[in-house]
Amino acid sequence: MTRLLLTLVFTCALTLAASAAQRQHIVLPRPTGNTLPFSDAVRVGDTLYLGGNIGLNPATRKPGATPEAEARLVMESVKRTLDAAGMTMDDLVQIQVFCSDLSTYDTFNGVYRTYFHEKFPARAFVGAGSLLFGARYEVMGIAVKK
Repeated sequence: MTRLLLTLVFTCALTLAASAAQRQHIVLPRPTGNTLPFSDAVRVGDTLYLGGNIGLNPATRKPGATPEAEARLVMESVKRTLDAAGMTMDDLVQIQVFCSDLSTYDTFNGVYRTYFHEKFPARAFVGAGSLLFGARYEVMGIAVKK
């Protein structure tokens, strides 16, 4: 009983601390304005939760012409979001990659590995159906400030 009570008290204290922490919403400028119903990321304390990033060319708002070009665009989008929060790619601890065509796995990895200087974050590479705007990749993740 004592252990259960201590566990409940500890869990409640953690929940209260997390809810009391300041939230910073990161919304990057968009050519169409910032009217979309989501933030690019939300920072709570030293942790940044990145929403889904897709590899659209900022000028055309279309996916990269090749899987390699689009992989670079999506990773640059992740990097811009981290920069806006005062973080770097090396602060990423977890990444999820959603991919509409798993045959581009090796191509994505070739680009992906050029964005890190230290050890890689934990990652899932998940086959997905159609992605928004005809994108091949969507990337989301979690970063923790060192």
